[in-house]
Amino acid sequence: MPTNGHRPARNADTQRLIPALADLPRPLYARAESLSAGSWTPTHRHDWVQFSYAISGVLGVHTEQGSFFAPPQWGVWIPAGLDHEVVTSTRAEMRSLYVRAQDSQWAPNRCRVLEVTPLARELIKTFCLLPADYPEHDSHQSRLVNVLLDQLASLPEVGFSLPLPRHARLLALCNELVDDPGQAITLTEWASRLNMSEKTLMRLFQRETGLSFRGWRQRARLLASLNALEEGESVTRTALNCGYDSTSAFIAAFKGLFGFTPGELFRN
Repeated sequence: MPTNGHRPARNADTQRLIPALADLPRPLYARAESLSAGSWTPTHRHDWVQFSYAISGVLGVHTEQGSFFAPPQWGVWIPAGLDHEVVTSTRAEMRSLYVRAQDSQWAPNRCRVLEVTPLARELIKTFCLLPADYPEHDSHQSRLVNVLLDQLASLPEVGFSLPLPRHARLLALCNELVDDPGQAITLTEWASRLNMSEKTLMRLFQRETGLSFRGWRQRARLLASLNALEEGESVTRTALNCGYDSTSAFIAAFKGLFGFTPGELFRN
């Protein structure tokens, strides 16, 4: 799996255990966790869909295709059979739903970040209180499950992912920028290091990531800012550390991606 600078240092004391489930007891299974700062899982996969939702803290899900981040009130949809890691740099309250693959065939077979609506949030909260072996047929619990599955199918997708290129030398440069989002490396410098023209690099970047160089770098910087802001770092210091010359430019870019200013996002 590609190196990614958003991953916290590995500490054996904060490794999370992966549930030893051979199969899900019901179509929908819940797991509630309070995670310490630096929590992580080794790379793993399972035969069911996982939807991990952050009540507080920022979840990071890393795959070979890229990284996906869920600030508070968003969640990451992880399809069945996909190798992934789940990490948190700060303390976090996580609610995970495991969905049988046959009960989620309506979903695209790719990792996505979804906005958790107020109705879905209340349904998840209620479902997490049910026993794992809730009555599966003709009960208020089974009807709740059906409504929750319908809500999951309709949650809006948001662009909180950071796609990674497969081109080896381009990936190395991307990881360098992820490790140090504040560096002011230019497209001209990247092209020189890769021994290609700027126009060729722009086409390669677009083809490999689906984003322009400028768009990818901005997204990398904004995603890197989430953990610092969650830990209480000031907006001004965070903006400067992420390569922005002014706080106002950072706030405008932040709101353009997340739909909220930094203060609004973490206050909500």
